Amino acid sequence: MTKNKQWTAIVLFAALVIVLAAPTAWSYEEVKVEGGGAIAGKIIYKGDVPMRKIIPTKDQEVCGGIRDVPLVKAGLGGGVAEAIVYLKDMAKGKKWDKPKKSPVLDNRKCNFTPHVQVIPAGMNVSIHNSDPVLHNTHGFLIKATVFNVAMPKQGMQVEKLLRKPGIVRVECDAHGWMLAWIYVADNPYYAVTGKDGSFAIRDVPPGQYTMVVWQEHTGATEVPVTVKAKETASVPVEIK
Repeated sequence: MTKNKQWTAIVLFAALVIVLAAPTAWSYEEVKVEGGGAIAGKIIYKGDVPMRKIIPTKDQEVCGGIRDVPLVKAGLGGGVAEAIVYLKDMAKGKKWDKPKKSPVLDNRKCNFTPHVQVIPAGMNVSIHNSDPVLHNTHGFLIKATVFNVAMPKQGMQVEKLLRKPGIVRVECDAHGWMLAWIYVADNPYYAVTGKDGSFAIRDVPPGQYTMVVWQEHTGATEVPVTVKAKETASVPVEIK
C-alpha cells in the first residue's frame, strides 16, 4: 500500500470513528391527536423523610447558617412535590407549546431557584446571579459538563443552550451545598408535581406507554400506562 493510500485509509477510519461516537439524534413530530386521553395521579412517599445537613463555610451573611433540608419534599398524606413525570420514547404527538422566553435558573441566597424544572431540548437556560457574591454555576449530564459559568457580579445573566435530553445536575463550584435539577425534555409529555404530589399529562394519543417518575433522592421509577381515547388513566405511584 502506498503512503497516499495509507493516509486516505487513516482519514476514512477517523471519520468513521467520529460518526459512530456522535450522540444519537432525537426528533419529535407534531401531529393532530385524535381522541386523546390523559394520565393523572399522585406521587406518594411513605416513611421517614431523609434529611441533608447544610453547613455554609463562607458568605454566611448571604447564605445563612447551618440547617437541615429534606431530600424528599413530602407533605400531608405523603404527596411528593417537585418530582418529574414524563412519557418515555414519544416520537410524535401533540403540538409542543414551548416557552417564549428562556427559562430562568437563579442563584438566590445561595440556593438555586427553581430547584427542579423542565426545559425543552434545543432551548437556552437563562442563568442569573441575584447575590452579591461569586457563584460558579456548573451543570452536568451524567459526568459530562453541559455548562460552566462563573458569575462574580450581582445581576449577571448568561444564556446557555441545552442540546441533549436527560437529567442535568446543577451545582455551584463556590458553594458546594447548592443543588438544582433540570430535565431536558425530548417531547412535551411531562409534568412537575405540585405541593400535594399531583400531576396531569394531557392530550396523549391512545396506546401503551412507559411513564417515568423521577425524584432526586429516589431516582427513576418506570410505570406501564395504558391510555384510552377520551379517558383519563389514574396512575398513583409510591416511590421508595
